[in-house]
Amino acid sequence: MLLEKKVVFLTGAASGIGRECALACIREGASVVIADVDPDQARQTTADLGAAALAVECDVADGPSVERAVAAALARFSRIDAVHNNAGIASPSKPLDATSEAEWDRLLAVNLKSIFWTTRAALPALKLSRGAILNTASLVGLIGQTSHAAYAATKGAMIALTKCMALDYAPFGIRVNAVCPAGVWTPMLEKWAAEQPDPASIHTYLDGIHALGYCPRGDVIGDAAVFLLSERARFITGCILPVSGGAELGYRR
Repeated sequence: MLLEKKVVFLTGAASGIGRECALACIREGASVVIADVDPDQARQTTADLGAAALAVECDVADGPSVERAVAAALARFSRIDAVHNNAGIASPSKPLDATSEAEWDRLLAVNLKSIFWTTRAALPALKLSRGAILNTASLVGLIGQTSHAAYAATKGAMIALTKCMALDYAPFGIRVNAVCPAGVWTPMLEKWAAEQPDPASIHTYLDGIHALGYCPRGDVIGDAAVFLLSERARFITGCILPVSGGAELGYRR
């Protein structure tokens, strides 16, 4: 029970990687705040997880919404031991010059500025618990990706922000790390796959880019997240952990 009696505030937790991370945290003894922009899906996920979960509506791109969600978490559990910034969007899949200003701004607001809002709202509680922050970045933030400039930019910025936050909050005993998935089958990735020039071949492609030979489900991210949020990782901060099946390694093609 790596997270026994811990309270995890998890954004984008109603589906995809977030849901798998919530399941993993619950299995390890945590209480989990299912903070999601889709209140109906958040409530359904909470019902599936049981009494240790709390559904709160939360638009991570909106500061007051985040503040209300954090306040609801504290009202229910009286503490927050970890914030997992997992909410994100991946569309559109375009080069920079084909990306509209509205698309650019939306990606920045959801994927990056959201961390500004959650940190400001939850930091007092994290100082009290000497807690942890985990950011769901992406391997593309390290190595880039064709026709995905704005998304990759947000994840690269998240990686740099993770390192800065690790330094700033270490004096308070707060650890800050990031996980970097490559391909993970989620509703968001299914949407991305449908946008590609040849959707029918994308499953084979995504299996092939991983050295271990397959594109996984979100449970692999959940297991890594539990470790980084737990006392087993008590001397790890500023770590950018690829959970990628070796997708970034070597000359494979």
